[in-house]
Amino acid sequence: MDLLGLIPILIAVVILIFAVVGFFLVMNRSKGGTAGGTAGKKRMKSYDALFKEANKRLQANPKDPEGLSTLGELYFQDGAWENAFRTYETLVEILPSAQGLDDFTINLRYGLSAVKLNQTEVAYKALSAARLLKTDNFEINFNLGNLEFQRKNYDKAIQLLQQARIQDPEHPGCLRILGHSFFKMKKYKEAMSYIRKAMDLAPEDKESLYTLAECYHEANQIDQALKIFSHLRPDPQMGAQASLMAGTINMETHQEARAIEDFEIGLRHQNITPEVEIETKYKLASCYLRANEIAKALGHLRDIQARNTGYRDVAVLISKYQELNANKNLQIYTMAPSGDFVALCRKIVMTYYPRAKVKITSISVTKADWADILAEVDTPKWSDLVMFRFIRSQGAVGEMIVREFHNHLKEVKAGKGICITLGSYTEEARRYTEARLIDLIEKDRFTAILNSVDAKAATVPAAKKK
Repeated sequence: MDLLGLIPILIAVVILIFAVVGFFLVMNRSKGGTAGGTAGKKRMKSYDALFKEANKRLQANPKDPEGLSTLGELYFQDGAWENAFRTYETLVEILPSAQGLDDFTINLRYGLSAVKLNQTEVAYKALSAARLLKTDNFEINFNLGNLEFQRKNYDKAIQLLQQARIQDPEHPGCLRILGHSFFKMKKYKEAMSYIRKAMDLAPEDKESLYTLAECYHEANQIDQALKIFSHLRPDPQMGAQASLMAGTINMETHQEARAIEDFEIGLRHQNITPEVEIETKYKLASCYLRANEIAKALGHLRDIQARNTGYRDVAVLISKYQELNANKNLQIYTMAPSGDFVALCRKIVMTYYPRAKVKITSISVTKADWADILAEVDTPKWSDLVMFRFIRSQGAVGEMIVREFHNHLKEVKAGKGICITLGSYTEEARRYTEARLIDLIEKDRFTAILNSVDAKAATVPAAKKK
């Protein structure tokens, strides 16, 4: 068959297609005009016509069920939440006496409108009423779950949100609140799982990212936690708190320089809360004290005290470190590395007895607790071996330490012992030394020695030359 012979067939096929399409269009219009009764008529009317008709009915009767239902639906679909809320509030009031109203839809929309307006108590009551009629509605279970979370009923929140996930397993908000609920219940493994899923769908959620880092920290996955906290340090909302957490982790791992950087970044944030600011300053001051930068630490401690006089042990720290800041030798004795500490102790031994010839024969250091220095001392009136013990602690020295010192004197055959501390001695320690050749020197007397040792040391070479 040639091309000309096919033309009539093609024309017939096209006509048939148009006929079928036309038939379905007619059928569709017919269904749209009859199905649903009043609802079908409403869909065919314009918004303005429906609005005018509803208001006309309400002018005649302010509690007309059909007028209120129409108006409520229009407001709800437009997102006019104030108007929708008031309309559905009236519908809820007339539900017991009116006929033909949809209890479920009215309570649902009343509750959702209340959610939008942050009317949480009304929302909770209305959504709970709707849930008595239908338990498998996503909007009800999700919003009630969120409200239970806000009420800190985390177990109930999880139950409702798990039901909401049956209808919508990938809803970011549902996954997010589930994760945060598990975190509040200290179920960190479950929390991490849901928060990761939520962030795959909404990666811009910085609060959830921060909570994920908290989960890592609580689960002792320190590297992952520190990585996220450090990443969040510049964030305008979460940066101050993230900097505090990053610095705290670095403090715990003795990375003071990094911790100081973290805390200083946190304090530069404009929207830092007073609580976070004071905590950050306190920990920054602690880092400066570890680094022997006492003046910087005192600046932050005084600022904290000006804002909150009773905050932690700030008053005690200021009292302690003000004195240290004014006395370099006191700083060395209490805070310097072992080498500097021992060098200062040697200087004290060499100048302890005026006009004496002193030869140090041995030095031993017990961890960071004390140093024992044995010296041959020759004065115009006597000569003897003298053992000095320098205790770094500023607490009370008890009998056991003094007794052990006395035993050490006997081992090295020293004739006299000088026990020095920046703290004090217990009554038991004092009684133990009453009949023994041990002098106990405590804070007041030792502070005077520290204040004068440099001047005395400057005269030692001249005395030897003579």
